[in-house]
Amino acid sequence: MLETIYEYCRAKACVTEGFPFDQDTLVIKVCGKIFAIVSLEKTPLWISLKCDPAWAIELREAYESVQPGYHLNKQHWNSVVLDSSIPLDLVRKMIDVSYDLVVKGLNKAQKEELREALNRI
Repeated sequence: MLETIYEYCRAKACVTEGFPFDQDTLVIKVCGKIFAIVSLEKTPLWISLKCDPAWAIELREAYESVQPGYHLNKQHWNSVVLDSSIPLDLVRKMIDVSYDLVVKGLNKAQKEELREALNRI
């Protein structure tokens, strides 16, 4: 599951990654802004993703494995336990929404950087 999620995130434009907190927490960014945080040492694996507040609540009510963001703004972030209780297509959609929300909040220069990267593809 980790490789699938990792490759899906990495395939998006202007994505970088790093370990700014510790060696067990992978941070994935678009144009320098975090859209996904993956805890590599937790079993089962979990990922934190930005989310529309209303949809965040819906997901938490529908899936026990979706919880308020761990050490994050609980209104705008969910931590998702990847224990196979959520369909992979829905996890991908949550990643897409997180990426899109972060892109929406980028400044003008960052959006131009993203546009240029997309034009090179």
